[in-house]
Amino acid sequence: MTYIDVFNGDADGICSLVQLRLAAPKNAQLVTGIKRDINLLKHVEAGVGDEVTVLDISMQKNHEDLEKLLLNGAEIFYADHHNPGEQAAHPNLSAYIDVSPTVCTALIVDKYLNGQYHLWAITAAYGDNLTSVADGLSSKYGLSSKQSKVLQELGIYLNYNGYGANLDDLFYHPAALYQACVQFSSPLEFIEQDNRVFDTLQAGYRTDILAAQSEKTFHETTTLSALILPNETWARRVSGVYSNQLSNENPDRAHLILTQKQDGDYLVSIRAPLNKLAGADEVAAQFKTGGGRKGAAGINALSEKDIPVLIDLMETRYS
Repeated sequence: MTYIDVFNGDADGICSLVQLRLAAPKNAQLVTGIKRDINLLKHVEAGVGDEVTVLDISMQKNHEDLEKLLLNGAEIFYADHHNPGEQAAHPNLSAYIDVSPTVCTALIVDKYLNGQYHLWAITAAYGDNLTSVADGLSSKYGLSSKQSKVLQELGIYLNYNGYGANLDDLFYHPAALYQACVQFSSPLEFIEQDNRVFDTLQAGYRTDILAAQSEKTFHETTTLSALILPNETWARRVSGVYSNQLSNENPDRAHLILTQKQDGDYLVSIRAPLNKLAGADEVAAQFKTGGGRKGAAGINALSEKDIPVLIDLMETRYS
């Protein structure tokens, strides 16, 4: 029997798997990548007797490979909060899908595990910019404001580390980051005892955010703010978390960050207004490489000629 753990390389994917493996340790193969690398099941070969865990990647984007694994006889546990499209159904598939805009995959896993490692779920919620949800859970479980702030920082940094055009853009490979986190039943212990990781990500985040804040918007209305970041490593790393920061600062406005690519196209981060978490996935889905969830989505390759099209779609959707 082979165990294979497939997970998104951001805070949500990492914290989801940490919870599951703290509850049920397994010597599993790890399949992950940068946050935008969501077609991860194409890298998996499994059949009868094998168990595959899939976390925080779109079922819609992995449908064909999922069907193949199921036909080969693999047992699959699947938890996710992205638009699944037409959900697969098979006796070997245990699917936990919730696309509510106030849910992330780690919160789905937390519910599945009856809250055994809820601090890791709260960390993921902060990382996914579900700040009000995470604050509510922090209060529910009696965390101090200092503890909540630290979990929020960790969630943001774990999420920040997942962004980039390739693994070389990241401070840590997501698999290595997971392996560091899973040694601790609590993220508070992780921060206290492995502060080298926390400090490295914190320093990188702060430097990159300052660089992003120096860039000017090229389109700004009461509905939408949009800016372009240069083809630089720091810009690719910070685009997603900076989008979240802008959303928190201007919750009634949608936000769009386009990061230049070497080939002339753009990486795109889309954020629905924080006070109206809907439609980001629908906007992104209008483009071939787009996808995501209701509140936040992305496009992996947008041509320059399509920028006005995207802006018009967002202005129309959120006006």
